[in-house]
Amino acid sequence: MSARLMQGNEAIAEGALKAGVRFFGGYPITPSTEIAESLAKLLPKVGGTFVQMEDEIASMGVILGASLVGKKVLTASSGPGISLKQELIGYASAAEIPAVIVNVQRVGPSTGQPTAPSQGDVMQARWGTHGDHSIIVLSPWSVREAFDIAVKAVNYAERFRTPVILLTDEIVGHLRENVELPAEVEVYPRRAPKCSRAEGYEPYAPDDDLVPNVANFGEGYHIHVTGLIHDDTGFPSGSPKVTREAIKRMHDKISRAADEIIEVHQEFMADAEFAVVSFGGTARTAYEAVLNARKRGIKVGFVRLVTIFPFADKIIRELSKNLRGLCVAELNFGQIVNEVERAVAGQCPVKLCAKYDMTIFEPEEIEASIDELVAEVNSNG
Repeated sequence: MSARLMQGNEAIAEGALKAGVRFFGGYPITPSTEIAESLAKLLPKVGGTFVQMEDEIASMGVILGASLVGKKVLTASSGPGISLKQELIGYASAAEIPAVIVNVQRVGPSTGQPTAPSQGDVMQARWGTHGDHSIIVLSPWSVREAFDIAVKAVNYAERFRTPVILLTDEIVGHLRENVELPAEVEVYPRRAPKCSRAEGYEPYAPDDDLVPNVANFGEGYHIHVTGLIHDDTGFPSGSPKVTREAIKRMHDKISRAADEIIEVHQEFMADAEFAVVSFGGTARTAYEAVLNARKRGIKVGFVRLVTIFPFADKIIRELSKNLRGLCVAELNFGQIVNEVERAVAGQCPVKLCAKYDMTIFEPEEIEASIDELVAEVNSNG
């Protein structure tokens, strides 16, 4: 297949379509609008449906309705829109409704700087909705990976019956690269009941992987869907035992598969004394900074978080045992650095390289942070 010049946002649309997404409900917002524009053109060609809703709350609601009748679904937005979607993201978590939410991050809080890049929505992606809940968050660093991550996000949403957040940023969303997209991709199908309607079907009874096989509405099964804590029948329960079991199962269905879900890209770690941890668009700059530092004789490695949540605790913990220090580069006031510090648990120093002035990192800025870390560690013996 010949290479195509395309944008990160366009690649997300193409990947979602390839993974089987046939319904999009959304609302235009910079810098995510190209995803909606692309799917408005592409979905009708494959029998899918594009709906521009009146607002971000309705956009989230309509995709959950479409998912419940059997469609693979996606919505896309940015900071303020993602804030408005949070109540229904929580509903999707509790009701175990497959859905992919793309957040092309921009500067915040509130309206912030609509066209400027940021990575300030990391903790919102994990804890934006209320209560105890699990979630999967993925972050690409290139146009081709934006396509691949979109496919993976749809597959994970279907496999685990959970909302999945594709957390990208303005850098990757508006980046243009020549890419070759695969003709075929691995697609996870919508889960289906394993018993007939006459066999006492309980829609939320977990399978061996702790994920329920909820039938689609309209297929003749008796189904009750609610955001209230419910038992295997899907009906609300006021039982402490049912509540404990339901919340634990919703966490365990993802944590049990964490080693498979978690993806971390590492380079130059064999001889590394130090390392830079980054993700998304910032990782592109961090990679060049690492290359420059190594040319100057600093033994520094490169660690890129592809999966943001579940967090790569075990990987970071093991790496830190053999390092003299870690530098975390992120385009915000400091968010993922807290997860890194928690995982490292004091085994080596962790330094934050933060930027939040609506401009992207220059390699020299991250390089300077590496030098500062090396100097601090050396001065402390």
